[in-house]
Amino acid sequence: MNSATCTSPITVTPDCVIGGPEIVLIAGPCAIEDPAMLTLTAHAVRAAGARMLRGGAYKPRTSPHTFQEHGDQALEWLAQAGSAAGLPVVTEVTDPRQVDRVARVAHVLQIGSRNMHNPALLAEVAAAGKPVLLKRGLAATIRELIFAAEHIQARGNDEIILCERGIRTFETAARFTLDLTAVPLIKELSHLPIIVDPSHGTGRRSLVARMALAGLAAGADGVIVEAHPDPDQAMCDSTQTITPAELASIVESGLRLHAVLNPDSLESSLDTHSLTLAMQA
Repeated sequence: MNSATCTSPITVTPDCVIGGPEIVLIAGPCAIEDPAMLTLTAHAVRAAGARMLRGGAYKPRTSPHTFQEHGDQALEWLAQAGSAAGLPVVTEVTDPRQVDRVARVAHVLQIGSRNMHNPALLAEVAAAGKPVLLKRGLAATIRELIFAAEHIQARGNDEIILCERGIRTFETAARFTLDLTAVPLIKELSHLPIIVDPSHGTGRRSLVARMALAGLAAGADGVIVEAHPDPDQAMCDSTQTITPAELASIVESGLRLHAVLNPDSLESSLDTHSLTLAMQA
């Protein structure tokens, strides 16, 4: 593991830099349900201040009895929705055979919690030449997360965004335990940016906003959340999905919190957010 004193920013697009002076919010549905819903969501999260659209085309679901996926067709919908809303997109890759197809659409390729320890998939994603969002395994240590990132780095890809998404502990009141100690600790151990996922980290809609802000207070470079125009009707993870209005509140509060903790970024962050909202009006 490397000792680092600063974060290396990952430029997804000129307007979306993770690990730079501004925080980045990523939002969208857990699973891509249909093109109309996805396009509506994309426009809504962009209006709320999100910088990137997320959405699952391939879903490694725990239960075989719940909604699964639309696969390749959903990739087309994701590309169309992101383009229509003017947002870059991130989606999960679950199999090495999917990498080329996903890389043609996604600006960032996601490695989910279940696949953090999958060396064949890590190698294939590294070779795609796109930024990688690497989620911490639900039973992985911080050292193991960094080693997984180094598997990707060893194959020539240093554009990696780490994600703390909660770990499994003896606590059962929440879906997982969002380990916010990981954020400042990884800042000490690695130069890679890190974001937090309070949707999976808590599994409870009522906790998402507070834990998103807690993650930013801990030093996270951004937040990824599940958002849907009508969360109660979402076909996947409805109990942890927030509305675009709740996302807008997180963005506004997050920018102000970030500005307090990073006074030098106050003017640029708030000016950028104000300009973005003005352009969307």
